[in-house]
Amino acid sequence: MNSPRPVTHRAPTDWRTAALQKRIRGRYAAERRFRLMGLAAVWLSAAFLAFLLGSMLLQGASGFRETRIALPIDLAAARLPIERNRLQGRGADLALAGAGLENAVDAAAGKALGPDGADLISDGAWLVVRDAVKRDPSLLGRRAVIEVPAASPIDIAAKYDGDSAAEAAVARLKARGMLTSGFDTGFLTGADSTDATRVGIWGAFKGSLLTMIVTLALAFPIGVLSALYLEEYAPRNRWTDLIEVSINNLAAVPSIIFGLLGLAVFLGTFHLPRSAPLVGGLTLALMTMPVIVIAGRNAIKAVPPSIRDAALGIGASPVQVVFHHVLPLALPGILTGTIIGMARALGETAPLLMIGMRAFIAAPPGGLADPATVLPVQIFLWSDEVSRGFVEKTSAAIIVLLVFLLAMNGLAIYLRNRFETRW
Repeated sequence: MNSPRPVTHRAPTDWRTAALQKRIRGRYAAERRFRLMGLAAVWLSAAFLAFLLGSMLLQGASGFRETRIALPIDLAAARLPIERNRLQGRGADLALAGAGLENAVDAAAGKALGPDGADLISDGAWLVVRDAVKRDPSLLGRRAVIEVPAASPIDIAAKYDGDSAAEAAVARLKARGMLTSGFDTGFLTGADSTDATRVGIWGAFKGSLLTMIVTLALAFPIGVLSALYLEEYAPRNRWTDLIEVSINNLAAVPSIIFGLLGLAVFLGTFHLPRSAPLVGGLTLALMTMPVIVIAGRNAIKAVPPSIRDAALGIGASPVQVVFHHVLPLALPGILTGTIIGMARALGETAPLLMIGMRAFIAAPPGGLADPATVLPVQIFLWSDEVSRGFVEKTSAAIIVLLVFLLAMNGLAIYLRNRFETRW
């Protein structure tokens, strides 16, 4: 028979010894260093973000302003062969263009500004005069002063510094009190153009909006239903494992691969219209769907099993358990994954370039099947222009893209918090 082992009593630790006090001071010092490193990382990230936003605002703020020339024009002396009743219908633009309004504006610029006057105003100056005549047909019978946009060299010289000829023209116009500046509403309402003073962001903005609507309408319901099936109904076998591995791999595939897939399937096989928001949305939906599926499965797993057991215990069917209890509780996490996927889709360029959404689009799309471009592609195209006037327009377009992204994420975060349930 074994004798019991003797019980040993450990002496209490004396925390006042020099060795233990040194260890405690070292532990506190390590904690302070870790806290300082984390704080430094946060401040460094904030500094980079502030530098990015500050540089974009400084460079892009001038893109929302335009330089204008107060042009005196006498349309009565021009004697345009047009009847005023034709200015009220849908063919007013064509009627004014055919009556020689552009030549009349160039002649007025030459008369008021000198022999090179037509070069000092923008190519789209006559469009401003056209819109003014449509608003007030009485301009056809009298002399008026209309502010028209200046040419790109004059605009650059007025804002920054240009060549000697442009700076001399700016000084001459300022001395005569003919040069003004103001908010460029055409930048927010127009589409692409070859002239930096006439470009607008609305065409690309509308294309992005339509593309995101198609992407969300396809990726969100299919991704959520796939996550529900894989997590709640799918049997655990090799085929399910293969599907899970494939979804995880698809989430890491480079975006240009999805562009090639969209080019081969939607354009090559189904012959859908090229450079359309419909095709862009279908392509981006393929790219976004795996992200939503993975986030949805994780959110569904996070729902406590007691919720399912309680629902089944009071007589709910399995379908009712999933759609009345599990899905509402998992919806905030699903929306988080949707935010990440849609933000990635909004900033993508490579897959859309593959399906032709880099074309020159001079008018906003009227529907899902019309030719269109998107904000990232528009920014890419403008950044490749050699004209200096496109530099500020590129930065201004980036600001619009960031505002669009923040608005979209803000809406998604609001919906996530709205449906969030705490227990």
